[in-house]
Amino acid sequence: MSKNARDRSIDPASQEMLALASRAGLETAWDRLEKQQPQCGFGELGLCCRNCNMGPCRIDPFGEGPQRGVCGATAEIIVARNLLRSIAAGAAAHSDHARDVAHIFKLVSQGKATSYSITDKAKMERLMKEYGVADQIALAEAILSEFGKQDGPIKFVSRAPAKRLDLWKRLGIEPRGIDREIVECMHRTHMGVDNDPLNLILQGLRASLADGWGGSMIATELQDVLFGTPVPTFSETNLGVLEKEKVNIVVHGHEPILSQMIVAAASDPEMIDLAQNQGAEGINVAGMCCTGNEILMRHGVPSAGNFLQQELAVATGAVDAMIVDVQCVMPALGALAGCYHTKLISTSPKAKFPGATHMEFHEETAYDTARSIVRAGILNFKNRNPSRVHIPEIKSKAMVGFSVETIVDALGGSLDPLLGAIKSGAIRGIGAVVGCNNPKIQHDFGHVNLVRELIKKNVLVVTTGCNALACAKAELLQPEAADLAGDGLKGICKALGIPPVLHMGSCVDISRILVAAAAIADALGVDISDLPAAGAAPEWMSEKAVSIGAYVIGSGVFTVLGTVPPVLGSPAVAALLTEGAKDVLGASFAVEPDPFKAASLMIEHIDEQRKKLGL
Repeated sequence: MSKNARDRSIDPASQEMLALASRAGLETAWDRLEKQQPQCGFGELGLCCRNCNMGPCRIDPFGEGPQRGVCGATAEIIVARNLLRSIAAGAAAHSDHARDVAHIFKLVSQGKATSYSITDKAKMERLMKEYGVADQIALAEAILSEFGKQDGPIKFVSRAPAKRLDLWKRLGIEPRGIDREIVECMHRTHMGVDNDPLNLILQGLRASLADGWGGSMIATELQDVLFGTPVPTFSETNLGVLEKEKVNIVVHGHEPILSQMIVAAASDPEMIDLAQNQGAEGINVAGMCCTGNEILMRHGVPSAGNFLQQELAVATGAVDAMIVDVQCVMPALGALAGCYHTKLISTSPKAKFPGATHMEFHEETAYDTARSIVRAGILNFKNRNPSRVHIPEIKSKAMVGFSVETIVDALGGSLDPLLGAIKSGAIRGIGAVVGCNNPKIQHDFGHVNLVRELIKKNVLVVTTGCNALACAKAELLQPEAADLAGDGLKGICKALGIPPVLHMGSCVDISRILVAAAAIADALGVDISDLPAAGAAPEWMSEKAVSIGAYVIGSGVFTVLGTVPPVLGSPAVAALLTEGAKDVLGASFAVEPDPFKAASLMIEHIDEQRKKLGL
């Protein structure tokens, strides 16, 4: 693997910091990936099993070595079990995030979390009507009961088109309780339980649907209720949003429960006075990863970057505090922060990190704790070494905050204009492009080039997570980016004053895309699988992405993956996911690392669906 910064990232700010890191002898994720080469071939194929202490076992993909584990498990069984465990972990991550949000909502309803309040009362009232309850506390209890339900279905699956619901029921994958499906995944993959690859994968789909139409959707809806449903706003992205003369506080992770309070505390006049007394011009809060997306779309707080930029932000020497909660936080940050003055502050009882200062965050004392955390960052400003500060002068403007409600409002209160544009061909179809960064792929290359190809061919793109931030840095989230789109999409965007790539939030907000897809399908009287739509995760790496991919195809959306999942050790499982699933679910996976070829696959699928619909 090349150490050339240009080979590692297409983002100029990241290239600049990678070169600096190399000169300073600092280790980054790319260096650690290089040291891991060659990576375990058995693991890459999904052919290793550690589910009991008779192992670890592995299957020889060439047929010359062992073809069964000690218990007799074949390649098909091992690959399917490993896939199911990944789905369970990903669904647990998103759904535990949702549980925390639901818990806060209950505390707010009981008057026990006074730092928070209800911001979107209209959405809360719609949820009360949907759940058939009369007050806030009853709504909180009804939502929390979704996690421990023993008999389903969970409430939000009723938002799916009737045809999709019928399919889930026929297949026996309609999710019951969120926790029940995750626990059943772990039980089935215990030694000596479920050894039928198809049965294992069906349970994986069920658990993933409990994530997409359960946990993730709960997180999105309640975050809107508590913190406000996003509306379009302008902000800036990339490492250049850090400011040399201000205290820089970076919030990193996934839960806006914390970052919401940090934003509020950093705006406190007392905190600003303290910063100025310490010699700073003020306080600058910047986001990183998905919690950055949350405060970006609700408050216009600038984002310093996506997953692979977390170490590069510290390497600027300008970050006085990096505050982390859960998910996608590299354990390497502590050692790197120790090379600078940066104070790494962990806040969740679920997530502690080597080299971090732990300042535990509790909902009942949220604002006071946030003030203490911000104060720690301010008092660290004096320890900054000005000679080591290097902030790339690179940042991009972005228009963000396209909730489903916002999109409908922009269309005049109805989906009819969008449907008309799709029927006329002005909009060829819809591409949902999401997912992480992965150092195995040149940083942002897959994200940006796939999206550029889609909009060039009149495909309207909706995006979340690290893809959204990659597109923001590449200036694809500006209304002016319509000039890069095909004539039909360009005309629509210019008429509405919107970009051809719509930022819909963080990774849990893929649930917004599900709601939008269901609404469009209902308006056309079809299933989601009939729509001229396709999904992609060009640079995915996490188990959350495995769960997301599973619930997206389970919902009927053809999806292209840019990195190869560890299933190729079983031709039967790989064929089921890429071919057989289409016959059962109306959607399947494709794997294509080349973003230009991936775009072609998506457009080919969109055109096929248009033809079937007679468009």
